[in-house]
Amino acid sequence: MRILVGVDWSDEAFAAVEQVGLLYQANEVVLVHGVDLGMFQSPLVAGAANLQGYDEFRQAMIDAGSKAIVRSRTLLPAEIPSIRTMCEVQHPAAFILDSAAAVKADLIAMGTHDHSRLAEVFAGSVSHRILLHATVPTLIVKGKARPVARVLMAVEGRGDAIRLCKWLTSHHFRNPVEVTVLSVVPSIHMVAPHLMVGFDAWAEEQQRHAEQVVQETAKTLAGPHFTLSTMVRTGNPVTVVGEEGRNHDLIVAGSHGWKGLERFLLGSVSHGIVHRASCSVLVIR
Repeated sequence: MRILVGVDWSDEAFAAVEQVGLLYQANEVVLVHGVDLGMFQSPLVAGAANLQGYDEFRQAMIDAGSKAIVRSRTLLPAEIPSIRTMCEVQHPAAFILDSAAAVKADLIAMGTHDHSRLAEVFAGSVSHRILLHATVPTLIVKGKARPVARVLMAVEGRGDAIRLCKWLTSHHFRNPVEVTVLSVVPSIHMVAPHLMVGFDAWAEEQQRHAEQVVQETAKTLAGPHFTLSTMVRTGNPVTVVGEEGRNHDLIVAGSHGWKGLERFLLGSVSHGIVHRASCSVLVIR
């Protein structure tokens, strides 16, 4: 398993590095730091602005990034067979995404400063962009690194459950974990009044379907790596998963991979979960 971790000098980034070591026995970890020079990313801009000491400033930023990577290496388990480092003057989010594609990473891990969703839209945090544009599973680490013993697996349907099961059985955690398989049936309060005709029968059918899905998922995961339990709840999926996640060390959720206008109109449950959750979230694509 090859894991790429985006690093900087923040405590959140170092927590992400440490969390990777606690969560998986990786074959290779790639530590990536994009040196962000802001508007002075281009020497032409710096020259136009008549910035004094540009070369020294640029080298100092590169050296600082290299030191962040050196520190990150010390947080990883010594038994990892391969640790690679990449540090270049690049926009951080783009560099992480491009590097993940170049090294064929199985997983991208990032710490998050936990901005509000509105702040992310305007400030454009790196973790937000990675979550939005990554094509491989993404681990968003929240708070300090900690051992993972209890995992909440949120499934939306059979297709979603199959995808999540495939990942979890192909990429085992370092240690056996307790997994709660959760499916959330939308509550009647989420439906417009003029659409509620026949909704009770539909809700009952959805409840039965959700029960079947979580039971099937638990059977699929049954084995020495997981201790399984199931749960079906009614309500807003983002809210319910966030509430249940408080009793777990990690939330695992799927992403539909919507883009552009479709993402804007339909929203992203996985993105909402990342913002609502108090623990780390693994988004499977």
